Amino acid sequence: MADDVAGAVRAREAKPVRRADQARNRERIVAAAREVFAVRGTGAPMDLITRTAGVGSATLYRHFPDRDTLVHGVCLDVADRISERGRAALAEEADPFEALRRFAVGAVEEGIGALCLMLPDHLWVDDVELHAARRRVDAVAEEVVRRAQRAGRMRGDVGVGDVMVALSQLARPLPEGVCADIERLTERHVRLFLAGLELPGGGGLPDGGPGWPSAELPGRPATLEDLRR
Repeated sequence: MADDVAGAVRAREAKPVRRADQARNRERIVAAAREVFAVRGTGAPMDLITRTAGVGSATLYRHFPDRDTLVHGVCLDVADRISERGRAALAEEADPFEALRRFAVGAVEEGIGALCLMLPDHLWVDDVELHAARRRVDAVAEEVVRRAQRAGRMRGDVGVGDVMVALSQLARPLPEGVCADIERLTERHVRLFLAGLELPGGGGLPDGGPGWPSAELPGRPATLEDLRR
């Protein structure tokens, strides 16, 4: 009887440890898949993902039975991380433009460019979970832009759609083997883009002085709805 009780106690104590190990393995798989998919596309060999994650094939398939499930999990993870970082920036930054900066840099670091490549656009609408995740990202993006513009810290002739397209393009991965130092350049170019949006004192478009090309942008600000058409 005593041995049975001791065995039951050990089994109960082992469950949280196993669950923690399983959660860590899942995180490693998702992180590795995000990295591999960004460079090689969603058709990349699954064994490359297991090697990058440092897990066995059985562990990968225990969490993700097939490739579609893995792509789905990666897309949800990337979208959730982007929206979480944006909400944190909104909550923690007194300067609305600094909140926008943090959101933009975070979105690029979390792989917004790869996210746009991973799934056809219609799946964002057809899949309930993915649609909800996209709406969370959209809501944060709209809020950071709205606050920065209301405070006079961001030029007003730019829409949230403009911002999201620019970030997606800037973060879009280059073919494998092209520019080994692309992460440094990407961060530089994102900050260059943000510098073009910022109004230090608010009120009006930047003025470059005599001979400076017109700062007026062609067309109208792009909305998120424009991106869905």
